Amino acid sequence: DIDHLNLRVQKELVEWLNWLKADIGFDGWRFDFAKGYSADVAKIYMDRSEPSFAVAEIWTSLAYGGDGKPNLNQDQHRQELVNWVDKVGGKGPATTFDLTTKGILNVAVEGELWRLRGTDGKAPGMIGWWPAKAVTFVDNHDTGSTQHMWPFPSDRVMQGYAYILTHPGTPCIFYDHFFDWGLKEEIDRLVSVRTRHGIHSESKLQIIEADADLYLAEIDGKVIVKLGPRYDVGNLIPGGFKVAAHGNDYAVW
Repeated sequence: DIDHLNLRVQKELVEWLNWLKADIGFDGWRFDFAKGYSADVAKIYMDRSEPSFAVAEIWTSLAYGGDGKPNLNQDQHRQELVNWVDKVGGKGPATTFDLTTKGILNVAVEGELWRLRGTDGKAPGMIGWWPAKAVTFVDNHDTGSTQHMWPFPSDRVMQGYAYILTHPGTPCIFYDHFFDWGLKEEIDRLVSVRTRHGIHSESKLQIIEADADLYLAEIDGKVIVKLGPRYDVGNLIPGGFKVAAHGNDYAVW
């Protein structure tokens, strides 16, 4: 265990971080298991090393109902993420992994796409509250891969990418999916759509429809994304939009 309240530990860790920046060339940090020390301590490391970007892993359990599925309201879960960023410095480069979105998306793609519209009509994860500080992802080395602790439904992974790569927040692509699963070209197409239309962490999201078998949303008035098996959505797509990417139960105009 590391005693992060020990001043010598803090001093030596700050020196190490600054060595990584100056000598090795790193310019950002990932705070692993950020629940293991306070946001006040993380702020010390941030302030004294001044990274260009930092993301924290604050992995807590969602609120679950008696049916074993996440409650529709996950405000407490995303509030914890927001609180960490607030304490570390909301105007700085600190962000957190949007584990709220991850947990909801895991379940939503299994025929419960209504979950992707929160009670306030916005995205139900951290991206619905503070997208500039939310790093979205489908899986990582803990949740997927060999550890498999909270895996995304494997046959619906591309629906997950269609969501995070068209939505606000800062999307993160999992190495395994990109290089080992044969999804490189499909993911690349979605990245190209995001880049070409200038979708960014604070893009405006308008949710058009969120039913069991259909999620439809427009981003910045430039991109429309559809998740789910419902095929006939032509009447919901404004004129002038053309399909730019599509796959198993998803399409992007």
